[in-house]
Amino acid sequence: MTSAIRVSEDLVKEAKIYSKVEKRSVTGQIEHWARIGKCVEENPDLTYSLIKEILIGMAELEQGEYSEYRFG
Repeated sequence: MTSAIRVSEDLVKEAKIYSKVEKRSVTGQIEHWARIGKCVEENPDLTYSLIKEILIGMAELEQGEYSEYRFG
């Protein structure tokens, strides 16, 4: 389900810049920031880098890209 929301022009301008660098749509960039922001609020002790790695790992699992971890 999609919904139309209003965001500031300044946010859209920044998202346009970052979206080009990250190869995302403007909407995708804003969604990415929202997802990261939600994770940060839910896990204030985690760094951005760790949150990003966790999200990458979750995406890999969803695509079936994983291997068994062996201790020792």
